[in-house]
Amino acid sequence: MTQHEDDARFLAEAVAEAHKGLAEGGIPIGAVLVRDGKVIGRGHNRRIQDGDPIAHGEMSAFRDAGRQASYRDVTLYTTLSPCMMCAGTIVQFGVGRVVIGEAETFGGNETFLRARGAAVRVLDDAECKAMMADFIRDNPELWNEDIARVEA
Repeated sequence: MTQHEDDARFLAEAVAEAHKGLAEGGIPIGAVLVRDGKVIGRGHNRRIQDGDPIAHGEMSAFRDAGRQASYRDVTLYTTLSPCMMCAGTIVQFGVGRVVIGEAETFGGNETFLRARGAAVRVLDDAECKAMMADFIRDNPELWNEDIARVEA
């Protein structure tokens, strides 16, 4: 399998996680951590479901992966560009590669990640964009809470 085929396959796993979160009444952002072609951690945003302000999709995937001696050889697949909290965690643990479904509905921290050594690929995935755009349109108050945007 080529790198592009792997990226499509594992992004689909992250999208499935996002759909789980949405079905639970949460924010549709999913993530998986992959090493050597195997998912070692998966998760979706659980802020609403758990009342936990840091339960973003990426953070949930890290929790699911548990302790790892190193993340250098790990790729993180996420449906949406990581916020600063998640980007900081990615950098803190030295994740070597990040594949982002989309960075249009939320311009995250790709430059920050690249400047700190992570290889970053943005797929500009139509399903990821539509899922987030629909959620933001239908749930602006939950979205603004999630990204800590205070509306005046």
